[in-house]
Amino acid sequence: MVLSGLYCPHSVTIQCTEKAQNSLNSADGTRFTVHKEDGSTLVFKPSKKGLFYSDVKSDVVLINTVDSIKNKYTVEEYSDACKAQSIQDMIGQPSTKDFIKYVVGNMLPNCPINKSDIIRAEEILGPNLGSLKGKTTKKPSRVHIMALDNLPDELLQQHKNDTLAIDIMYINKVIPFIIMTSRNIHFGTAEMIKNEKKSTMMTSLKQIIDAYSARGFKIKHILADGQFECLRKNLECEGIMLNNTA
Repeated sequence: MVLSGLYCPHSVTIQCTEKAQNSLNSADGTRFTVHKEDGSTLVFKPSKKGLFYSDVKSDVVLINTVDSIKNKYTVEEYSDACKAQSIQDMIGQPSTKDFIKYVVGNMLPNCPINKSDIIRAEEILGPNLGSLKGKTTKKPSRVHIMALDNLPDELLQQHKNDTLAIDIMYINKVIPFIIMTSRNIHFGTAEMIKNEKKSTMMTSLKQIIDAYSARGFKIKHILADGQFECLRKNLECEGIMLNNTA
């Protein structure tokens, strides 16, 4: 907390408006002294730029610093803790659990530290950051269950029977994709296929037809070019009429 005031070369007494009704006295001309009702005083000294301030020390400790923690131990114990963390860095920054296992199991020849030094190092200096990087596991995220909302009855009544337009297109003139879009609801799909054989095309087409059926739509017609003529009988078994271009 820093309180400030303006420099005043003459003696002045100011009565505060707070409940404490403190008085401010600058009789010596070099500093302000606040005399509080409880008998304590606050001294305001001038800074280099002429602004008076009072450095109020607080008795509340919000954090534990390394200095405050290491005061609980002897100089030798603190030195061994620093040595333990240094060795942990030199051997590849294993986790504290593994580091203790190495030391207790005598896996480090002529090791000058013990288990207590490792535990003390983590208490004084904190966890080894290098041993945490890349080793902290991610907590499992919540599983979001996707719920399908019911389609409006008006939409199903008007567009229950739909027509698919399909074709095969290529990426870089090499990779075939079967493209499908519906005439009424304008739902489009694209799926890469291994080849253009009859069985491959029919499998891909059947997946899309089943997807429409699952939501209450019925594919009654398919518009395609002559390449899909081989699927006519299979589509008729599904109750679908194939209409090829002339």
